[in-house]
Amino acid sequence: MASLIRRQECPVNVDHNGWALQDFDDTQVPVLFPEGFEGGTFLTGHPGRLDFYSAGHTHTASLTVEIWDGEPAVPAGEWDEEALAIIVCSSGKLRARGMAAGPMPEAIELSDGPGVWAVRVVCTGRDAVFAQTQQGVVHGAERYIAQFWPNA
Repeated sequence: MASLIRRQECPVNVDHNGWALQDFDDTQVPVLFPEGFEGGTFLTGHPGRLDFYSAGHTHTASLTVEIWDGEPAVPAGEWDEEALAIIVCSSGKLRARGMAAGPMPEAIELSDGPGVWAVRVVCTGRDAVFAQTQQGVVHGAERYIAQFWPNA
């Protein structure tokens, strides 16, 4: 049974319906976000980054990152979206990035060094954030949980 190693929560600035988790060491990412962003696809993996299509245009989403020692169970609850991907991370850290807002200051620690990670991402609040962002900028309506574990 998989064990949780650590959990980290951070806000994510979403703009133009997009955001990404990208290797903290940008020099190891062949194509930097937002180049190649595919609107309409919930989760898309690229070398060194994971792109997310949000249901809201401009808002602050809530992101919980969990690091596990093996594949965990899907988080309890009802989810609007669920997807799996693989990411190669040369630095052992990721950084969230908005389309226009750029990188967020907080590092997301995966490990002490390079690795290949599987990730499951679930999301809720997509209908609410779509409706609310029609009226203005909102905070925390769309919630993501990203579960990372070493890819065997």
